[in-house]
Amino acid sequence: MELLKTMALAAGIASGAGMALAQGIDDPTRAEYYDAFEGKTVAYVPVAMGFDLTEGWAMGLREALEPLGVKFDVRDPNWNTSAGAQAITSLIDEKPDVIVVHNPDVQSYARLLKKAEDAGIYVVQVNMRSSYSTAAFIGADYVGMGEQIGERLVEVCSPENGGSGKIAITQGVLTAAASAYQMKGINNVLEKHPEMQLVSNQAADWDATKARHIAATVIQQHPDLCAITGFWDVMDVGTAAAIKESGKDVYLLTQGGGNQSACDGLEDGTYDEVVVYHVPGQARDMAVMIKQLFQLQPEPGTMKTTLFTPLDFLTKENMKPGSCWSLPGQ
Repeated sequence: MELLKTMALAAGIASGAGMALAQGIDDPTRAEYYDAFEGKTVAYVPVAMGFDLTEGWAMGLREALEPLGVKFDVRDPNWNTSAGAQAITSLIDEKPDVIVVHNPDVQSYARLLKKAEDAGIYVVQVNMRSSYSTAAFIGADYVGMGEQIGERLVEVCSPENGGSGKIAITQGVLTAAASAYQMKGINNVLEKHPEMQLVSNQAADWDATKARHIAATVIQQHPDLCAITGFWDVMDVGTAAAIKESGKDVYLLTQGGGNQSACDGLEDGTYDEVVVYHVPGQARDMAVMIKQLFQLQPEPGTMKTTLFTPLDFLTKENMKPGSCWSLPGQ
C-alpha cells in the first residue's frame, strides 16, 4: 500500500513538472541581465570620426549596446588633441558610466583617464594605448605585431633571399602607441639581422600626402629600395602612389582595420600585404567588456584588463570572401 502511495505521489510530481515545462519556465538571470543596462550611458572619444576605424567601432558599439537601452554618445575632437582633452574633461563632469577612448598618443590623456576613474567612471581604451592603464584595453599587440612585420621584411628583402636588404618605415605620429610600440618590435628583429639596412624611418602623421612625399624622396635616394612598411593603410595610399610613379618594384606592407578598401587595394596591386586587426571584432570585444563591467560592477580603477586582437597577414593570394568588412553604403 505504501508503495502504491509513493508511486502515485511521484507520478503527480512528474505530471506537475511536465505541465510546467510544457508551459515554459523563465530564465532566472534574464531580468538581472537587462536591469544592469537600464539608464546607462557610454561616451566615445575617438581621435576623429569619418574614417573606417572609428566609424566601424562606433557602428559595432551602437549595434551591441543601444538595443539594451544604453545611450551612446560620440564626442568628436576631429584630430585636435586639445579638443579631445576638453571632451574628456567635460565628460568627467557629466559622469557617463563608461568612456571609450582612442588615444592620439601615449601621454596626452593619461592624467585625465586616471581622473575619470577616480570620479567613478569606467574607461575602455581602443587600439592605441595610453601610458595609464584603465579598466580595459582592446587592440593590437603592437610590439608583437612589429616583430612579425620585422620578420616579414627579412623574408622579403634579405640579401640571402635575393633582396637588397634596404627597407624604409613610414610611421604615423611618433608618440602614438601604434608607432612607438611597433618600432620596438621591429627593432627587436632588425637588431638580429645586420644584413638589413633601415635607410629611412620617418613620421607622416597619418597623412597620405606626407607619406607620398616621404616615399618619393626615399625611392629617389635609394633606387634599389626593397620594401616600405607603413603604419596605416589609409595613409599608405600616398606611399603606393609614390611607388607607382617611380616605376620601381618596391614591396609595400601596410596595416589597418580590415575595411574592404584594404582587400580592394590588395586585389588591384596598391598594397602587397596588409596586416589586419579586424575592427568588427574589436567592437565586439569592447561591447562584451562593457557588458561585463555593468554586470560585475568592479570599483573603477581596480581592474586592468588587456584583450589583444588576433592579426591576419593578408596578401592577394591568401585573402578570401569575408577577409574584409564594409561600412553600410560603402
